[in-house]
Amino acid sequence: MPYPPDYGGAFVLFYKIKALHQQGIKIHLHCFEYGRGMQPKLDQYCEEVIYYQREKLIGGIPLRLPYIVSSRINPLLIKNISKDNYPVLLEGIHCTYYWYHGELNNRKVLVSLHNVEYQYYRQLAKYAGNFYKKIYFFLESRLLKKYEKSIAKKGYLVALNEKDKLTYQKVFAATDVKFLPVFLPFDEVTSKTGKGNFCLYHGNLSVAENEKAALWLLKNIFSVLNIPFIIAGKDPSATLKNESSKNKNVQLIANPSHQQMDKLIQNAHLHLLPSFNITGIKIKLLNALFNGRFVVGNSASLEGTGLETLCTIAEAPSDYIKIIEELFQLSFTEKEIDKRNAILKDQFNNERNARQLIGWL
Repeated sequence: MPYPPDYGGAFVLFYKIKALHQQGIKIHLHCFEYGRGMQPKLDQYCEEVIYYQREKLIGGIPLRLPYIVSSRINPLLIKNISKDNYPVLLEGIHCTYYWYHGELNNRKVLVSLHNVEYQYYRQLAKYAGNFYKKIYFFLESRLLKKYEKSIAKKGYLVALNEKDKLTYQKVFAATDVKFLPVFLPFDEVTSKTGKGNFCLYHGNLSVAENEKAALWLLKNIFSVLNIPFIIAGKDPSATLKNESSKNKNVQLIANPSHQQMDKLIQNAHLHLLPSFNITGIKIKLLNALFNGRFVVGNSASLEGTGLETLCTIAEAPSDYIKIIEELFQLSFTEKEIDKRNAILKDQFNNERNARQLIGWL
């Protein structure tokens, strides 16, 4: 379900739909709905929107196919797709079962890879606090690696960053995988010059990896630094709330509105974006670069993005502490904005990238 675009997968798809619509493409959207409800907003950009129910995980963990794939097997889906002969764009390997199984062999199919999924789920297993979730993520990762290998040579694949493209080529020997940047709602850098008076970490805090990053910053950086730090995002856990309350310089903002989050991003002096996941593209990184001031990340958050020169890279806590103290004394300048525009506007050009995608289809 690509709307509202309040998490990575929905964000990636929604702005792609808008960009294709602006190029005159007639979109027949087939999407799985599990709790978000039908979204009339999508009717503005699609000829039709057909909703399907995703199967729930009942009776244990699947042993043959990854759950993210098996839960989206729906006979009505392939029946509806078979009513025409249009090209098919599959968003994420989640929706690739009928391609994998051979029912789409006579169609032009393009698969958009949102992550190297087996690596992503392996990271989720590593940082899951719940034992049963840890086992589920671990087994899902093993199934995903086998599944991704089976589809890697099957047809046309498009990765969101160069690192994922290279992984598919090296690990799975993919023969036709291309790179196309993510589609964004931003078309120019709107960062404010000057100084802010706080550091910011933002993201979906219900995701284990994001909570891990926030807790890492709390325990390793802001237990030492006497600088204001704001953590903002969706559904923080009791653990994160408790840890945040221990430091008077730390403020936790749970479930901020879209407008409130935009203001936090614009007014922060430093965006701290360490990641423990080496795959995919971080939407919060792009948001910070287009709309915020200084950005500090680690190699996991930046590798393969082509955006390393726009950020300061830190790994160890001592690196973060030193860099934060230094950058907090500096003003963000027009020179930095010009540098970002030169790189970001070239790579994340929705109109050009939409035409490229249409050409492949």
